[in-house]
Amino acid sequence: MAGINKMGVIGAGNMGSGIAQKIAQEGIPVVMVDLKEEFVERGLNTIKKLLNEAVERRIFTPDQVETILSRITGTTDMKAVADADIVIEAVFEDKAVKSDLFQKLDGICLKETLLATNTSSFYVKEFAEKTSRPDRFIGLHYFYHPAKNRLLEVIPHEGTSQATLEKALLAAKLHGKTAIVVKDAPGFAVNRFFVPFLNEAARMLEEGLADIPTIEAAAKKAFRIGMGPFELMNVTGIPIAVHAATTLGNELGPFYAPAAILKEQMEKGELWNLEGTPDPSRFEPLMDRFYGVCLGVAAALVDEGVASIEDTDRGAKIGLRWAQGPFEIANRIGIDKTYAAVAAICKKYPDFKMPGLLEKQKDVGKPFAFNFVDLEVRSGVAFITINRPEAMNALNETVFNQLEDRFSKAQKDPRVKGIVFQGAGKAFVAGADIRYFVEKIKADKIDDIVAFTRKGHELLMRIEDSEKPTIALLDGLSLGGGSELALACQAIVATPAGSMAFPETGIGIFPGLGGMLRLARHVGPDLAKYYTFTGQTLSAREALELGIVTRLVAPAEVEPAIQELIASGTPDKYRVRDLPERFKVLAATCSKENVKRLLAKEPPLGVPEELAAKTAKVVGYKAPLALRMADEIIDAQKGKSIPEAVEVELGRLKEIFSTQDALEGLSSLGRKRPEYRGK
Repeated sequence: MAGINKMGVIGAGNMGSGIAQKIAQEGIPVVMVDLKEEFVERGLNTIKKLLNEAVERRIFTPDQVETILSRITGTTDMKAVADADIVIEAVFEDKAVKSDLFQKLDGICLKETLLATNTSSFYVKEFAEKTSRPDRFIGLHYFYHPAKNRLLEVIPHEGTSQATLEKALLAAKLHGKTAIVVKDAPGFAVNRFFVPFLNEAARMLEEGLADIPTIEAAAKKAFRIGMGPFELMNVTGIPIAVHAATTLGNELGPFYAPAAILKEQMEKGELWNLEGTPDPSRFEPLMDRFYGVCLGVAAALVDEGVASIEDTDRGAKIGLRWAQGPFEIANRIGIDKTYAAVAAICKKYPDFKMPGLLEKQKDVGKPFAFNFVDLEVRSGVAFITINRPEAMNALNETVFNQLEDRFSKAQKDPRVKGIVFQGAGKAFVAGADIRYFVEKIKADKIDDIVAFTRKGHELLMRIEDSEKPTIALLDGLSLGGGSELALACQAIVATPAGSMAFPETGIGIFPGLGGMLRLARHVGPDLAKYYTFTGQTLSAREALELGIVTRLVAPAEVEPAIQELIASGTPDKYRVRDLPERFKVLAATCSKENVKRLLAKEPPLGVPEELAAKTAKVVGYKAPLALRMADEIIDAQKGKSIPEAVEVELGRLKEIFSTQDALEGLSSLGRKRPEYRGK
């Protein structure tokens, strides 16, 4: 598959400029086109303003902003996008305007160029049919603000080719989006349940069930969100809500049509008045009404094949920033309560029917089960994808069980010549799910942690010893357990976005899934201690220099590299090798004598002064008990077989998870710097 070297965006308004900004931020040249120079300048100024705010928040440096801006070309000349790999339309929601635009682009662009619409209201196929390239036409629905919101709905219509879909997904990944593939249907996935959420709030106000502050507060409580429906409409625009509800109503029936009070508010040109004190005594019926509408619509769209339950939840959590998706909420409040809430909506709105999915789930009487690991066989290669991007693909019991199941299926499949592990979104795997550990420690069930870890070790040893080649595709961030999964594979193919790190000693524990022993076999005990003690990130290029990464390739070249690797045979990953000189210096910071100094909070000797001071400072923030145990474990693993070395790690797990430092470190993650007491 060819790479993405240039993209085009038509429209320099808030959406268009935001899309262009995000593309440029991720390193891809982009041309932003609008009808008038003043529109283009306004779009460029909007981008500059947002980037300067990012400098103030220390997200970017001034030099980085200059580089980002250098990748953006603003123009009124449509021909400037003729040679782009993908051109995205982001003009206002007018069918005639969009249709005319695509006819012009079809005549201007190279035949290889993919055309995409950012529509949120119309069928993708309607615009594809206006061109001579319907097979190279797709929907890319961005969410506000596109430079910040990671969600992207990718919408192939019936005539979209597989190659176009794959290239669109590659483009999504390259400019930092988490993509969900949805059917070309009214509202797609997210707006299908989000617009009725807004509309139902207006209907409850219209019926006099409660005032605006009370409805707002009930919605926030029901969905655990920061902004209620009326405030959201004030921010995004009441006309947008009316337009979206009107479109859905026209396509799907009266249940989806806008409330009269909503249209009246738009006509008045006023924002909703949010002032007042909520009345908690009215919350319960309001929450039930919200649940009935949102969970019912979510189930209906899954019934229709618009999206999976997992992607529907993903859309809510990533695109709308809900704490839980509709199906997670259904599990939380219970299937019986969910069914009753939706039944009440069916009774109130006769054109809305009970989704078959909910009927079946009520009959089963169990919570929804989620699939977080996908298995796909392409050209003799089994791709096992950990598909939990909203949680950075973190590992928990469910994910491990599904990994084991998909791996076993791939091993038994006679079509499969090699097995690839990869992560969805921007991460490979960002370690284990910390909440699991915290819950088990607080419940005094540390033996469960040991059993969970032992099972993980067994799977990783099976992956390492597999007769079919196993390859980790390191195409993003990898932390802790993710790096350990990658190291267990027989080879690693990485892109420049790939990285590895072991941050565990910073959260009160040590790497417990073989990361220390496998890293030590690659680079020696001293350098393994350096990366374990400091948590320092190892980039894909550095890992290639060290012989940990087998191949480093561009994203578009991943699959050919995997095929070549499988055909040529996986390398001896633990072959003897010399450390490059710059890594020998890092290893020296963790020599036997220097480890003693670091554990005593003293800088190492015999290395550059700046490195010594930096290493001592970083290690000084780590958990002392975890550091000491990691040092002892790495030493004890020398000369042992992998199964024997695994037992060394497992033998210290109960000890480390029983410490106050472990609970402190794990509980503090993402909130504050932990305060370790060495007990």
